[in-house]
Amino acid sequence: MSDAELGPGFHHLWPTPIGIYRLSGASDFNASLVKAFDAIRGEQRARRNQPPASFFASDDDLVERVQLDGWAKFVRFVVDRIHDTVADANAGHWPPHRLNLRVALQGMWFQCSNGGAFHDVHTHGNCSWSGVYIVQIDDREKRICNPVYGAANGVTRFYGPPFSALGGAFVDMANAYLQPPHRDVEPVPGQLTIFPSWLAHQALPYSGETERVIISFNASVHEAGGDRLHDYSST
Repeated sequence: MSDAELGPGFHHLWPTPIGIYRLSGASDFNASLVKAFDAIRGEQRARRNQPPASFFASDDDLVERVQLDGWAKFVRFVVDRIHDTVADANAGHWPPHRLNLRVALQGMWFQCSNGGAFHDVHTHGNCSWSGVYIVQIDDREKRICNPVYGAANGVTRFYGPPFSALGGAFVDMANAYLQPPHRDVEPVPGQLTIFPSWLAHQALPYSGETERVIISFNASVHEAGGDRLHDYSST
């Protein structure tokens, strides 16, 4: 029997791994990020001849661009948590010997939104994992009191792999395992969420007293000796 064939018994196939972590001592660091991002936004808007708007996305060169106390520590936090998430997701699929893994950040950028701005449903290409770090947003009591958006104000929503097949689908006790078709992650300053790049997601509309400021990134993970896990089959 090949690895692709299933034998007798129950199989729970294709789970969706997501890692959620908190950065300790994030408050002061996040405040310094907001100031740095304001300066970068002004510079990039001028260069792009872009007027002020309710949504802004920076260039994706933050890893090299930002020069702040604590920035290198933050990048290391992101890289280490990617490594942890990838290791947990691939438990049982990697060879038993220790791997020399190298995490490569393919791009990192910040986004600012307010006034009902949102980022529609999308996935990320040219990477295997992506993530979002919450820098700033209204505290929870203010955020969920929005008369239009309520508790969904500014959350990140993830859509499960079966979502595209669930529109109008018949639901009974037998396929309750497919519910709910989406899950929301509450935006908490200092919180990092790491997810597979193929997972459809969106930033729901946000309106608040303070801007919603996040850092997004894409990453790939390689073994120093090459990524081949199995012998090639002869044909």
